[in-house]
Amino acid sequence: MTAAAEPFDLAVVGAGIVGLSCAYAAARRGLRVVVLERSSHAHGASIRNFGFITVTGQDRESVWERARRSRDTWLAVAPLAGIDIVQRSLWVAARRPEAVAVLEAFLGTEMAEGCELLTPAAARRRCPALTAPELAAVLASPHELRVESRTAIPLLAAWLERKHGVAFRWQTAVHAIAPPHLETSRGRIAARAAIACPGDDITTLYPERLAAAGVGRCRLQMLRLESPGFTLPATLMADLSLARYGGFARLPAAAALKERLAREQPEELQHGIHLIVAQGADGSLVVGDSHHYDTAVEPFAAERVDRLLLEEYRAVTGQPAPAVRERWIGTYAVASGAAVLIDAPAPGVRLVVVTSGVGASTGFAIGEDVVNELCA
Repeated sequence: MTAAAEPFDLAVVGAGIVGLSCAYAAARRGLRVVVLERSSHAHGASIRNFGFITVTGQDRESVWERARRSRDTWLAVAPLAGIDIVQRSLWVAARRPEAVAVLEAFLGTEMAEGCELLTPAAARRRCPALTAPELAAVLASPHELRVESRTAIPLLAAWLERKHGVAFRWQTAVHAIAPPHLETSRGRIAARAAIACPGDDITTLYPERLAAAGVGRCRLQMLRLESPGFTLPATLMADLSLARYGGFARLPAAAALKERLAREQPEELQHGIHLIVAQGADGSLVVGDSHHYDTAVEPFAAERVDRLLLEEYRAVTGQPAPAVRERWIGTYAVASGAAVLIDAPAPGVRLVVVTSGVGASTGFAIGEDVVNELCA
C-alpha cells in the first residue's frame, strides 16, 4: 500500500456515523475518499446507542438546525442503503404539572412546529397500553426517526463503498496525520486532506487538542427488553428528559421542574438517568440510559442503575418491565458547553468530535459542513 497506489483526495479516520457522514459528503462532491478504521467494524457510540434521530427538544443554538438537516438526509439515504426506519415520531409523557408547563412553553417556540399536546385520554386512545395513572399530558412530535444502529452503520458503510466508490481500510490504525500522507499500522497512505473522527478515543490522535478542549468520556448503561406485547406509537421520553435536552431545559419554565425532580428523584439525577424507550421491528425495547463521566470507561454495570431505569419505565408506562434480553455499556465523548468540536490541528486536517451524544441526530449535517469548509 504505497502513496503512489492510493492518491486519495480525502482520508477519513473513523467509521462511526460522523466519519461515514464526512465520507458521504465528500463522495457527493466527486472526491476520492478512503475511510480508515482500526477495528474490523464500527463498535463505539454509533452502534451502542438508540439509533434515534432526535429533532424535538434539541438545543436551539447548537443542535436543532443540524438535527433537522440530518433527519432529512437519513430519510433520503436510508432506503437507498437498505436501512429500515423502524420507528417514527416522539412522545414526551409528562407526569407532573411542572413538566406540562415546560411542554406548553415549548409549544410557544418555533421548534414546536408540527407538534401537538395530547390529553391523557387522547394519548390512551392511540396507545391503550400507556396506563400510568400519573400521566398528565403527552407532547407528540412527528419529526423523529429511529434505525437499528447495529445494522444501520454497517449497511451505510457498505452502500458508500458499493454506490459511491468510498474505499475502506478496516483494521488499520492511524498513528499520524500529515497530509499528503497518513502513517498507519498497514503502511503509508497518501491523501491531500484528512478528517479525524475519533469518537471517544481521546488519547490516540491529537490528545493535547482534545485535552485543551476539555473533552472527556461518558459511560451509559443500556438495556434491551423483550417485547412488551404491544406497539408503542413513538419513541418515548418523560419528565427527566425535559431536564436534560436543551430545547426544553433552557426554557424558563423548566426551573420549577428541575427543583421538583431534585426533591423527588435525586438518585436518578445522581446517575444522570433520563428515560428513553425505543421499540425495534421485533417488538423488543431499547431502554436507557444513565450518564457517568470520566476519562476512562469502566466496564462494570451497576445493578442499582438498571433497576432505577426499569422502575422509571414502569412509572411512565404503567406497565411492568419485560424481561431483560441484553445489557451493555455505551460510551461517547463529552465536553462542557459544546455539542461538537471542530478543530483544525494542521493545514488540510480537521478534527471532528461530537461531544454531546447526538451523533446519529447531527452527523450528516456536521459532515456536510466540515467537508464544505475544508474543500472550499
